[in-house]
Amino acid sequence: MEAMEPNEPGGRSARKHQAIMEAATAAFLANGYAGTSMDDIARLAAVSKQTVYKHFADKEKLFAAIILATTDGVEGMVDLVADIPADADALEENLVRLARQFLTALTEPRVLRLRRLVIANADAFPDLGASWYERGFERVLATLADTFRRLADQGLLRVDDALLAAHHFSGLLLWIPVNRAMFHGGPQHTRSELDRCADAGVRAFLAAYR
Repeated sequence: MEAMEPNEPGGRSARKHQAIMEAATAAFLANGYAGTSMDDIARLAAVSKQTVYKHFADKEKLFAAIILATTDGVEGMVDLVADIPADADALEENLVRLARQFLTALTEPRVLRLRRLVIANADAFPDLGASWYERGFERVLATLADTFRRLADQGLLRVDDALLAAHHFSGLLLWIPVNRAMFHGGPQHTRSELDRCADAGVRAFLAAYR
């Protein structure tokens, strides 16, 4: 957290900090980086612009804070990926369950909008984009690779390069729905269509790796 305002109780400062973060997230997602001003954020957060600057030195630091804060939610996905049981009889069923949850999480409208926002500003803030990827999706891929190694050690999969296998698995799931959403804007698939992508992706993965 940035420096507390002078003579302000910690709880009130923390609430203002959170309000600024929430307002900035909404504004950046709605209007992009260039289309959002600190005045806009102050108005949405119901604080003065001076208060915004006391918590964040400039718009770039505030943008970085809201982008990196979204990686906190990756813990649940990491736990999910790590928890695939070594059950030969239920391997396809377990991978399908994972694939459907994976697709559901990564095609949520807010996640797609955030992805679009990061990509749109990758040239201006390459280090931020790299950090967001490393703390988020790359952590999930690394955990998935560890899981595939474990399943291979137990004879359930045939894996030479576990990280490449993790990329193949996620690519088979995400290529159609995420690319369509990136180009068309917003989610473009129904629940049944996402399930079909997940089920077909798992079958293709197991055809190569089982």
